Amino acid sequence: MITGMLHRRDLVAPCRPVVRGKFIYLGSSKLFVRGVTYGTFAPMNGHGQFPEPATVARDFTAMARVGINAVRTYTMPPLWLLDLAHQHGLLVMAGIPWEQHITFLDDAQRCASIEATLRDAVNACAGHPALLCYTIGNEIPMSIVRWHGKKRIEQFLHRLYCIAKDADPQGLVTYVSFPTTEYLELPFLDFIAFNVYLETRERLDSYLARLQTIAGDRPLVMAEIGLDSRRNGEATQAETLHWQVSTAFAAGCAGAFVFAWTDEWYRGGYDIDDWDFGLTRRDRTAKPALWAVGEAFRHVPFGADVRWPRISVVVCSYNGSRTIRECLQGISELDYDNYEVIVVDDGSRDTTPDIAREFPFRLISTENFGLSSARNTGWQNATGEIIAYIDDDAYPDPHWLQHLAWSYMNSDHMGMGGPNIPPPGDGMVAACVANSPGGPIHVLLSDRLAEHVPGCNMSFRRSALAAIGGFDTRFRIAGDDVDLCWRIQQQGWTIGFSPAAMVWHHRRNQVKIYLKQQRNYGRAEAMLEEKWPDKYNAAGHASWSGRMYGPAHRQI
Repeated sequence: MITGMLHRRDLVAPCRPVVRGKFIYLGSSKLFVRGVTYGTFAPMNGHGQFPEPATVARDFTAMARVGINAVRTYTMPPLWLLDLAHQHGLLVMAGIPWEQHITFLDDAQRCASIEATLRDAVNACAGHPALLCYTIGNEIPMSIVRWHGKKRIEQFLHRLYCIAKDADPQGLVTYVSFPTTEYLELPFLDFIAFNVYLETRERLDSYLARLQTIAGDRPLVMAEIGLDSRRNGEATQAETLHWQVSTAFAAGCAGAFVFAWTDEWYRGGYDIDDWDFGLTRRDRTAKPALWAVGEAFRHVPFGADVRWPRISVVVCSYNGSRTIRECLQGISELDYDNYEVIVVDDGSRDTTPDIAREFPFRLISTENFGLSSARNTGWQNATGEIIAYIDDDAYPDPHWLQHLAWSYMNSDHMGMGGPNIPPPGDGMVAACVANSPGGPIHVLLSDRLAEHVPGCNMSFRRSALAAIGGFDTRFRIAGDDVDLCWRIQQQGWTIGFSPAAMVWHHRRNQVKIYLKQQRNYGRAEAMLEEKWPDKYNAAGHASWSGRMYGPAHRQI
């Protein structure tokens, strides 16, 4: 034991990692997980499948020096390793191994043993401040999933999740999947984690969009990415890992683990000598990949040299005094260096304009002409090439505009949307409303192509709005976003979806207010059917070509 080693009983975590929408937070700060995998190593007396503490301390020091803030282990880390991680400012994704490569569900005694092993492992380190999360499994083979059946595997993983949560209620819990079993539906997990090895940027970028669709409103973490330098060369490894890391974060991942810290690797009772995935060699000398990954990690989620397009954020409000301060405060904290904010007060009779004047934004006050007219006023007075709309009862993620802009810069889309997620703590009624039909949802034709994006989080190129004459002012309260999306597509243009361009959107928290909203939606729907009869079936329901996504419309 290293002199001066901390013990779990001596550590009090000021805060633990929590999931907030598409990202992971530590306290009030967003945590971009910049990780490497660590092990497995040959067993050592008293140290498990890890090197001796002095070696681990040197490794952790070297990791922290290049900006790594997390390590992933494949066996449960002993407390001394967690203590060392905490001392070096590292978080640990703790793996709990079990017999997943055999037909484990055929043996009730084995299942009970797996559950007991997991319970004991979590109990041993529950609450440790160095813990990022627990992984309750890693890559159950496709053959095993097919043998037992998808549903039984999902149910067993849910049992393991509940055991881990019972032992450490505040701990984050995930399962690490891989492409051949992406179809497993595990909505109970705190975040989604995948091992993905793709050696072209385009394929990785495309598959990340697929995984974001699977993740839905939860964070996506790459649990393994990497390249073997023995077969590809150290220079190619460095170049590839740089773009793999950059691509993952640009695609909205909450984190990425590079496989692996070192070429030293022990598996199945043997040292593996013919694979060299490490950022360092077996003697811990650095490869070029170490500096390449460190450079990529320093500039997440996007590089410092990106020339961002000018964006005009438009907030339209009618009597929105209850929520607009939170909205404008969130906009003022955006991490974007080329934007303006226009608040259009649509004839409010409350203190909305007074609140808007508290912020250094442009306020335009009009008579109460309705929502679509206010939205037109916004873009017509904007100087940005992109117009981003957010409702007055929503507030953005700090990187909202970066993800929107990046998606525009890498596509020809004329419109773009992203998730709108209900914030926690709004009460039972709001939670029920969030899971009810009739909410603000996006409709996707593919992982990146949208048929509809809701008005609380939608954006368009200003040139497109000008070309089609903006919003139809007959839609005073609702429906104008649907109409505009259809008109955009009628021109032969497309609307994209940026999964990390998220906003927090309050749902109605009183039944009578929700019912009033639905009545207004019904009136707007009738107007849409009159204008777009070909979009509706004989029963009067809109016929979408794509699929609806959201809490009440879970799709994968």
